[in-house]
Amino acid sequence: MLKHKGFPGRLQGTDFQFTIRRPAKAGATALKARERYADRRSPDRAADEGFLQALWDYFGDAPFERGNLDAGRLSWLFGREVVAAEDPFDPESYDAMLRIDLDVAQTSFPQLEWD
Repeated sequence: MLKHKGFPGRLQGTDFQFTIRRPAKAGATALKARERYADRRSPDRAADEGFLQALWDYFGDAPFERGNLDAGRLSWLFGREVVAAEDPFDPESYDAMLRIDLDVAQTSFPQLEWD
């Protein structure tokens, strides 16, 4: 499992986790798109924003390996702002390649810095 050195481990000042420390013995948790409802709590929305901003700041528009990125946090963005960058895609692999769909991300999170 690739560890993304320098990537923030969590949303600053919270317990919202962005990375994991070690691979799971049973294998990687599968990525699956999770529905974001309009009535989500503001801290949850802030975690999505912070994580997507961290992804953009760290990787930009280049494809990236899932590695030690938290599956739960990725799943809130997966299938929309973060998409598979390879075919076939294995949602249960730490080696899976992902990328940010910039058009969708800018539409969903216009308040983020996309420079």
